[in-house]
Amino acid sequence: MNAPPPPTDQQPEQRAIAGAALRLVSMAAISAMLALVKLAQTRGVSIFESVFYRQLFAVPAILLLLARSGRWESLRTARPLGHGVRMLLGIAAMSLNFWTMTLLPLAEATTIFFAVPILTTVLAALVLKEPTGRHRWSAVVVGFIGVLIVVQPGGGALPVLGVAAGVFGALMTAAVTIQIRQLGRTEPTLTIVFWFSLTSLLPLGIAMLFIGTVHDPLTWAIIAGIGLLGAIGQLCLTGALRMAPVAIVLPMDYTGLIWSALYGYWLFAEIPATATWFGAPLIIASGIYIVWREHRLARRAAAIRPPVR
Repeated sequence: MNAPPPPTDQQPEQRAIAGAALRLVSMAAISAMLALVKLAQTRGVSIFESVFYRQLFAVPAILLLLARSGRWESLRTARPLGHGVRMLLGIAAMSLNFWTMTLLPLAEATTIFFAVPILTTVLAALVLKEPTGRHRWSAVVVGFIGVLIVVQPGGGALPVLGVAAGVFGALMTAAVTIQIRQLGRTEPTLTIVFWFSLTSLLPLGIAMLFIGTVHDPLTWAIIAGIGLLGAIGQLCLTGALRMAPVAIVLPMDYTGLIWSALYGYWLFAEIPATATWFGAPLIIASGIYIVWREHRLARRAAAIRPPVR
């Protein structure tokens, strides 16, 4: 039996490139999924129906990952209550985010979602009591200025209901991030994703008994696209984080603005407002800086941590 080849300096770099590429694919898939959510809504598909089918298709994708890894034992959990809280927050966040897509132009809705790292930093400081220095608080301020430029409060450029749904959706997504951090102290990522997808089908399935409707074949094809693209995005997101650090893959998320602008123009004749192109760079720069700062501090802490003997 031949010994495995020794690791080379190129292997980490190749994995980082592959991880970034997977994240790019996931952003293209997720942006297309959100565009289809908006398109499905114009054909009579409710938001909760879209959320249900998005989750329904996620379960086979996760089972595929488990089958390939053989880590079925990772599904055991000692924190059912924590997973229940994550499920409720996740359904609320996804429903608000889907709703925002139906109320706002795709590019503007996507730009508001970019505030999630900013809001996560604020919640981490308030809820988890994480130390947050002047660097990250400065990035938070810059990011909020970008959000204000995009939404133009009082200017009437965007509908108030859509802006409110987007901001609350981003806030709930940030709350999900905080809950995942807490669960992640004892639970593997795949365990968290699996139990969220599975448990969310219970309340969504009950709701479908009352709101589920019959659709024409084209609408069913759009719904299938939502589920399939959501599953692809989920698989690529998980794979990207397994191959490369967060600081490398997360900046790829901002390509979602390009996809949203393209889908918005192609499907709905939407042209992003000038304010969006001025505010988005501030939000994006703020989010990237926050992630880079956390990554740098984590590496510094790991470097000074004494080795385990």
